[in-house]
Amino acid sequence: MSHTPRRQFGTLAPALVTPFLPDGTIDLDSAARLAKKLVDDGCDTILLSGTTGESPTTHQPEKNALTEAVKDAVGDRAFILAGAGSNDTAHAVRIAEGAQAHGADGLLVVAPYYNRPSQAGLRAHVLAIAEATDLPIMLYDIPGRTGLAFSDDTLDLLAEHPRISAVKDATGNVEQGVERIHRTGLEYYSGDDGLNFAWMTGGASGFISVVAHVAGAKYREMIDLLDADRVWEARELSYSLRPLVNAIMGGGQGAVMAKHAVHLQGLIDSPTVRLPLVPASEDEIARLRAVMADLDLL
Repeated sequence: MSHTPRRQFGTLAPALVTPFLPDGTIDLDSAARLAKKLVDDGCDTILLSGTTGESPTTHQPEKNALTEAVKDAVGDRAFILAGAGSNDTAHAVRIAEGAQAHGADGLLVVAPYYNRPSQAGLRAHVLAIAEATDLPIMLYDIPGRTGLAFSDDTLDLLAEHPRISAVKDATGNVEQGVERIHRTGLEYYSGDDGLNFAWMTGGASGFISVVAHVAGAKYREMIDLLDADRVWEARELSYSLRPLVNAIMGGGQGAVMAKHAVHLQGLIDSPTVRLPLVPASEDEIARLRAVMADLDLL
């Protein structure tokens, strides 16, 4: 008998790269093409303007245009989750309002980075964004990048808000997350590709993935196996993807490597990134190409 969790935000979401043309301008055609391919592969959610989408170096008119283009491309076939992250609350509110106006179905709200407010400030930041739109909200807990973790007390308080219903967890602490799933009732999503299997067997609803750019169909199979209680088969499938996870997330920068991966597949026209990100080295690309070839992904 299968016991699946609630899944307001779907089960499998690539944290979509934001394609750029060689001159650095946004490439909406490539973004739409990539999103359609990923939905065809079994992704039921698309995350736009997350960290992998180079959200720190894309501007609000571009974010709005990207949301609209991808929404037009996939229609109702996928849930459109839009990042509304900033360490300036007023700016995050404007991003959230723009996302709703241009077709997003939900928002991903990361803790404010660098200025490191108190937990009271973190709660006030999130609640200001939550009150700015009618969209459901997934919190993003990634203290390794933000320097600010969500405390238990903060999560307990935010879970009471009617539109705050999920967490993307990139803390690396699955044990803590399992306890929080049971205590808060929030849906949890793995934010670390290396821990996707562990999170799912611990009760997560799904995962938000960088590696799904090229392994979407395999991750869809893994989720379906777990939903059917075929845990050992899912474990072996997960293990078979370790070289790909390491090639994309282990050595280089995830957003950079994901762009190179889908460029190798011909899904985007250029792997261009914006500074301070720089392209991968020839060795990194060669390693990635070899792993993708071994897995029949080219």
